[in-house]
Amino acid sequence: MQRRDFLTGAGAAMLPLAAAQAAPAASTSLPTIRWRMASSFPKSLDTIYGAAETLSRRVAALTGDRFQIRVFAGGELVPGLQVLDAVGNGTAECGHSAGYYYVGKNLALAFDTAVPFGLTARQQNAWMYAGGGLEALRRLYAKYNVVQFPGGNTGTQMGGWFRKEIHSLADLRGLKMRIPGIGGQIMAKLGAVPQTLPGSDIYPALERGAIDAAEWVGPYDDEKLGFHKIAKHYYYPGWWEGGPQLSFYVNEASWRALPDAYRQAFEVATAEANQLMLAQYDAKNPPAMLRLAGQGVQLHAFPKDIMLAARRTAFQMYEEEARTNPEFAAIYRSWKAFRDTEFQWFKIAEAAYANFNYYVK
Repeated sequence: MQRRDFLTGAGAAMLPLAAAQAAPAASTSLPTIRWRMASSFPKSLDTIYGAAETLSRRVAALTGDRFQIRVFAGGELVPGLQVLDAVGNGTAECGHSAGYYYVGKNLALAFDTAVPFGLTARQQNAWMYAGGGLEALRRLYAKYNVVQFPGGNTGTQMGGWFRKEIHSLADLRGLKMRIPGIGGQIMAKLGAVPQTLPGSDIYPALERGAIDAAEWVGPYDDEKLGFHKIAKHYYYPGWWEGGPQLSFYVNEASWRALPDAYRQAFEVATAEANQLMLAQYDAKNPPAMLRLAGQGVQLHAFPKDIMLAARRTAFQMYEEEARTNPEFAAIYRSWKAFRDTEFQWFKIAEAAYANFNYYVK
């Protein structure tokens, strides 16, 4: 695929929303095209699922309704964890999912969403749009016949709900926790017993004591599932998801076949959806957290020994994977260099400003 085809959006994607909204409709000489988008997410996750609807509406508006994308919730068209395959094989022209759902194919796909002790949402955007991340991930996704676009972010997630208070690393031994992915692998190395459960199964598992703790997203989404009615100890931060990005996938052949004006519309729409999801979570989470606190939820920071042990274990895992997985190594080395430089800058400006304003009275 030509670099121009893939990367015109790296600039277009950063256009202000006002510019996107002011873009002219496509010429009436362009064809009518209808795509199907397979989402990994249920409609009940309205902010995450809503990103796909944002894209669909904006693409239609920018093309005079000539390019229409119908969104299907997880399970309606294909199972939620089969979106990447469905897009790659052409079952759906496009999809909305999370790269770390597919680490069984290649652990490097986790960089598309989040790895423990990785980038914040702002830093993820910086890496994707201006730090080489988009190019690196698109080379990887090309193996699966897919073109990838950033498609939303929740911001740093919470560390989950615990039935009992956790005082030290020793309290993780034998603790049964719903936590999938790399975070779950690290928890296992720290002595916990990770469980992978869909959202609908978490509440009953907590209620009957089949699990002792569970992570989900953050206050806004967690409140809807009612975890606070059973487990009153709410921990932070979700060190395994510091800035988890969702992604839009497009079948490569379908992307090639699009008129250039439609590609531009799609890329601008992905950028809007990417920005809007984070803005919505930043607006919805604070009042949800206040509501939870008013219902007796107790907030706790993870003990420092847990944080230190988890970070040490995470980077040991990355180094081990890099020794045997060239594709992981290629992304990891450049990603880590970017991360280390970003952290130095954010420590000077962002963290200093935040710490003064948040903690000094």
